[in-house]
Amino acid sequence: MLTCDICGEVVMLEEDMKTHLLLSHLENDMCCPLCSLSGVSYDELCFHITSAHPEEQRGVQGQRDFTSSSGRSAGTNTGGSEKPKTKTLSCLAAASCDTAAEETPTCVTQKSPRSSNEDNHGVRSEHKPKHPQASPRREKLFSCPMCPLVCSSPFILQEHIEVHLQEQSSAEESLDSDLKLARQLQHEEEQRRRQEEAQQEREEFKKLQRQFGLDGRGGYRRQTERTMEGAVARGVMTPAEFHCKRAEMMEMMASGVDDGKTRTQGVTRALYDHYQAECRDLVHVWLSADTDHFCSSAGDKGWGCGYRNFQMLLSSLHRLDAYSPLLQENTIPSIPQVQSMVEKAWKEGLDPQGASHFNQRLQGTRAWIGATEIYVLLTSLRISARIIDFHTPTGPDDTHPRLFEWVKQYFCQSSSGTRLPPRLIQTSLPPLYLQYQGHSCSIVGIEQKKNGSLCLLLLDPGFSTSDTRKLLSRDTVSTAVRRMRKFPRSLKHKQYQVVAARGVLSAEEKQVRILNSRTLCAERIP
Repeated sequence: MLTCDICGEVVMLEEDMKTHLLLSHLENDMCCPLCSLSGVSYDELCFHITSAHPEEQRGVQGQRDFTSSSGRSAGTNTGGSEKPKTKTLSCLAAASCDTAAEETPTCVTQKSPRSSNEDNHGVRSEHKPKHPQASPRREKLFSCPMCPLVCSSPFILQEHIEVHLQEQSSAEESLDSDLKLARQLQHEEEQRRRQEEAQQEREEFKKLQRQFGLDGRGGYRRQTERTMEGAVARGVMTPAEFHCKRAEMMEMMASGVDDGKTRTQGVTRALYDHYQAECRDLVHVWLSADTDHFCSSAGDKGWGCGYRNFQMLLSSLHRLDAYSPLLQENTIPSIPQVQSMVEKAWKEGLDPQGASHFNQRLQGTRAWIGATEIYVLLTSLRISARIIDFHTPTGPDDTHPRLFEWVKQYFCQSSSGTRLPPRLIQTSLPPLYLQYQGHSCSIVGIEQKKNGSLCLLLLDPGFSTSDTRKLLSRDTVSTAVRRMRKFPRSLKHKQYQVVAARGVLSAEEKQVRILNSRTLCAERIP
């Protein structure tokens, strides 16, 4: 007899028990005998036992068929014979599993059959071997440190990380390639920019050389010759006149004395006479000491204004007793000679920065000179000089009223002892050298009108000899004076510099000025 451990039904044959199990139990949900798993089918239970309980499966190796129970009856059999052995459900389940599983865990439940002579007093004993309740083993998982992926094997993780590294290496190579390309393009752009800047600097330098006469095209002599050659080519001058004038020029250059062909004397005296007769709306007029006008000639046209203004200043200094002993007789040096005088002053140590700018050379060039070179010339002659720099406009519409006030104070110093200066004053002060961008003039006086406005009187080297001589005629003096007047609205350059001669230097004072000229500084107003 066979008894079902699940429901207790008794069948006669083993085949009937299998049929009962298949029909009544195996097609229904079953429970794992080794853990709390339940509600699964027979096939699912077999797979679960094989995968989740391999240890228990190893403990009962070799039991691939139904496991026989050797349970003994708890009571004594009066017939002295043993009852048929009962096969348990667990053994049947183990035998019915996939034969591919070599180790099947078994749970043996022993029940003794009832004796027919028990008189219902026998004890039914059930012996169930104790199995440890093993929990399902959790597989160890491996997380990728570079992404959220979780791998079940370290080998798979290694291959996955290698893919990451390959992608990263490829990305880095691409980045390096892009970076190299960007650096190369930047380098090429910088080289192109440097070349363009260098080319622009060369062009600007050449332009400045042409503008300042440092382009090697010759100086006063060569320009005079080219001008006369052009006149001969046009038929204005005969070849005989050309050679005669050229000989005169060579003689002047050899002597170092200006030939006086561009000189107009008696200018300041003519202005004094004019203001004595015509001074209706003027409160005061101050004039400098006698000064001659020098205009540009064919040899220095376009670049010689600074030299011509120095000649005007010297013409006034020669007439003043305080300065005349320092000057060579009563002669005015020619422009080439003035260039030589500047070079000698540089050799004495005056203005080394300016000397470097001109490469220590002026003779034979058409180089412009400015306020600093006038200061150098005066200092070399032991004449005290000041440079006043009006570096920025001080009035509306970019005007320089402070410049006009300073010039007035300069000319007023000769009459500072009187309470009320006369209406017309001719001072014993030399004219002022006025420099601005691209040109220079000489200030020989200043007017003050009844409304307080001021007006400068300028002698410009750009005036021709014929224009200047109009001052000497009563019929044309008014027209010439109007041309000399410069009101504040007429001086609208950004910067102006004034050079003033103020006394005589001793030998020691001259040496101090030479040392100080290493960093030559102007007096800035404001």
